[in-house]
Amino acid sequence: MTKVLLVEDDLSQLDLIEGYLSESGHTVICVADAKQALDKAVEHKPDVIVTDVVMPGISGFELCRSLRKHPVTASVPVVICSSKNQELDRLWGMKQGANAYLTKPFSREQLVRAVRAAVV
Repeated sequence: MTKVLLVEDDLSQLDLIEGYLSESGHTVICVADAKQALDKAVEHKPDVIVTDVVMPGISGFELCRSLRKHPVTASVPVVICSSKNQELDRLWGMKQGANAYLTKPFSREQLVRAVRAAVV
């Protein structure tokens, strides 16, 4: 069973994405901001991290960079899920170390496929 750290500040989106992942057989750890995500990632060592980009304080892009710099999380795959849907945003996310970039709205199948591909 894949352990997923989900980082999303919008509670309705958090519930929706958590549902998609848990119904697909994943264990999901939910946090509402990037600061909590850094702590939980080191503590729980997830198989993959799914994060939003636009969050208060630390953005998902900054989170991705921080995860890549930390020895415990440097190799953990990151899937960005964002409403930022321009090609430049996707390219920037990948440059920050993301393994996949999904634009909202996305389907359950798209999310599950991206998570599975990231942990292979």
